[in-house]
Amino acid sequence: MSTIINNLKEKIKGKNKRIVFPEATDKRIQKAAANLSKEELLTPVLIGKKDEIKSDEDLSKCEFLDPNNYDEFEKMVDVFVERRKGKNTKEEAVEMLKDENYFGTMLVYMEKADGLVSGAAHSTGDTVRPALQIIKTKEGVSKTFGYFLMVRDDEKYIFSDCAINPNPSATDLAEFAIESAKAAKMFGINPKVALLSFSTNQSAITDETKKVRKAVELAKSQNTEFDIDGEMQFDAAFVPSVGKKKYPSSTVAGYANTFVFPDLNSGNIGYKIAQRLGKFEAMGPILAGLNSPVNDLSRGCDDEDAYNTAIITAAQTIE
Repeated sequence: MSTIINNLKEKIKGKNKRIVFPEATDKRIQKAAANLSKEELLTPVLIGKKDEIKSDEDLSKCEFLDPNNYDEFEKMVDVFVERRKGKNTKEEAVEMLKDENYFGTMLVYMEKADGLVSGAAHSTGDTVRPALQIIKTKEGVSKTFGYFLMVRDDEKYIFSDCAINPNPSATDLAEFAIESAKAAKMFGINPKVALLSFSTNQSAITDETKKVRKAVELAKSQNTEFDIDGEMQFDAAFVPSVGKKKYPSSTVAGYANTFVFPDLNSGNIGYKIAQRLGKFEAMGPILAGLNSPVNDLSRGCDDEDAYNTAIITAAQTIE
């Protein structure tokens, strides 16, 4: 993982990216922010009153913004109400924007910052909900999803969606495939994308396999840049001899490095099996498909996780 992070550091250094950390009182976030600012990789924007945030870390190069004392708060309220298109009153907006996650997300939307990292002390819903309501998904993408970068020695793979959508449609899976390929490129992976199933090349025909096959057709019709194929079983996707035998016409089979799971059950189970039995390091979930990057930490994260996630978030703004 260190090689990948070092490569991303080179991408973001000197780009003056500003990443919001809503959880400024968390010791893990403080340590990550201190290291990021010390190395001059980006500017951490910490949400809260500077004189009330106690820390043993050097946060002198960080920026502090307080929702209760922000010069452009009234403007932010008006922008939020307009963005919500009547779903929240001005009075509701005032209260909502006192929440650090909503406030931080609005900073990103108003281009006062480039991305946001939260979740060390908040649930996934607390982090993702404001992003979906305010930043929203980019054109051509109907849903955000969460992928993991799986690393073991020199091996690196993308697994998605492992975090957000329980039962994605064929359209969703097609979008996940294309966006996952873009993510792979960011990490220096030449993407070969396999849409996974319990069937390979129509060896079984059920509603589940038809959905994956339809997703492949949609992805290929929408994309001319990336190598995407399926439906296929994991062994056919990953093992050259099996891929050649089961799916000889495919240029992906046997050589896939970017895996799109058919549902959240299989995706979440799959990455954890690789992590625990295969001894892969799992970085994520990294959210994809949003207009600006917002990433969710695990509440069991450490300062290194927050540090790495901020670097990935800054790199996403460049990609």
